[in-house]
Amino acid sequence: MKSDSKITRCSWPAEDALMIKYHDEEWGTPVHDDNKLFEFLVLDAFQAGLSWRTILYKRENFRKAFDDFNPDKIAKYSDKKIEKLMNDAGIIRNKLKINGTVENAKQFLKVQKAFGSFDQYIWQFTNHKTKVNKRKPGDPPLATSPESDAMSADLRKRGFKFVGSTICYAFMQASGMINDHVITCFRYKECSMIG
Repeated sequence: MKSDSKITRCSWPAEDALMIKYHDEEWGTPVHDDNKLFEFLVLDAFQAGLSWRTILYKRENFRKAFDDFNPDKIAKYSDKKIEKLMNDAGIIRNKLKINGTVENAKQFLKVQKAFGSFDQYIWQFTNHKTKVNKRKPGDPPLATSPESDAMSADLRKRGFKFVGSTICYAFMQASGMINDHVITCFRYKECSMIG
């Protein structure tokens, strides 16, 4: 996290230290590690209808509750484990989202098997490179794109849950498939060069 107050960054982290750290170190950085991609898939599904700040502040609780986002373990969750999650005040206790996470873990493993990795599958929606948007400060934030529409449709067809186009777009931003840092943000150039 950059501490220099003269640093120019996107406006959405505001003065929130955890949001600034996430913005400065993760958001928009291209991710090609399957477990990290699954983590973002889980967290973005839980974000549906909520703010990212809410999820970010519960991220470590989610990590503990969901076995470090291990899809092999999550795919085998029993009704007893799901009941335990429903009683865990540290996470978002939404039965549909918890069950959706278990289903998504099963489908994630199928995609890994079919494509060799989830990374190989998911990055096809941006032709295996970061799509760089040239957003100016004050531009209204985007919620969907043709790429997120295509990703959402394909994931749904494969049986994934909580993968609407808006959730897919947030996932693409988080995993660096799309660089939505404003052009004046110090991370804009960094994330454009990593792809």
